[in-house]
Amino acid sequence: MSDVTGRLAVAKTCKLYIGGAFPRSESGRVFAVTSADGEFLANVAHASRKDVRDAVSAARKAFGRWSGATAYNRGQVLFRIAEVMEGRREQFAAEVAAAEGVSLAAALSTVDATVDRLVWYAGWTDKIAMVLGASNPVAGPYFSFSTPEPTGVVGVLAPQESSLLGLVSVVAPVIAAGNTCVVVTSGERPLPAITLAEVLATSDVPGGVVNLLTGRAAELGPWLASHADVNALDPTGAPAELRGELARSAADTVKRVLPVRGEPDWTGEPDLQRLRAFTEIKTVWHPVGT
Repeated sequence: MSDVTGRLAVAKTCKLYIGGAFPRSESGRVFAVTSADGEFLANVAHASRKDVRDAVSAARKAFGRWSGATAYNRGQVLFRIAEVMEGRREQFAAEVAAAEGVSLAAALSTVDATVDRLVWYAGWTDKIAMVLGASNPVAGPYFSFSTPEPTGVVGVLAPQESSLLGLVSVVAPVIAAGNTCVVVTSGERPLPAITLAEVLATSDVPGGVVNLLTGRAAELGPWLASHADVNALDPTGAPAELRGELARSAADTVKRVLPVRGEPDWTGEPDLQRLRAFTEIKTVWHPVGT
């Protein structure tokens, strides 16, 4: 690929994002990514089962620090991601346009919606406890409070069609609620996710909170579903015929599995479903007057 001056452009070889670093796949595999009209865009690392294990280990290590941070601080971090994305608006738009075969104007609109989605979830971090928690009426001299807590490490199979807005729509609620995650990106459209990883690395997100693996959901999904140190699974980007198998594998380790029926319309108004899905409710009783 060359420009009008005849200069040969440098083809980008994209890596994984694990634990705040950008390693190559331990398998050494790569695959070529092309635009919607077939033009070569980049070589991308093809994650393996070992990469899944490394990513889960990084997510588990980061969980204590991230879940222990104040809700206000998590909101600040999500807002910072939105700020940095805004500064790279044109790059994201160009990658979305190439990946999804849409006009630049439509891609810019998608990027703007993605930034707005991050801001929306950033605003919810310190309101989750008030909306999902409760002070429970009891018949006796006790206080009883129910409070939401993060589930833990969440495996996410990102949407296959919506390479940026869909990706952020499934990742943002997971981390806003205090979880950490291992994300398998869109197999055919991974470049916006790779650029998002570069944003995360410079946006105050602690290493390991979000881990992005490029590869195929059909290959990596079963390993996430069966991994004993993954607490929940979002199978949105899995092939329809694979979702039943993933649910059965997840049941062996009592994972919470988000019920999905394909990819929704990501441009619609967000709601609390995904925030609620990856929290656990803890109820505490305490005697009155002591």
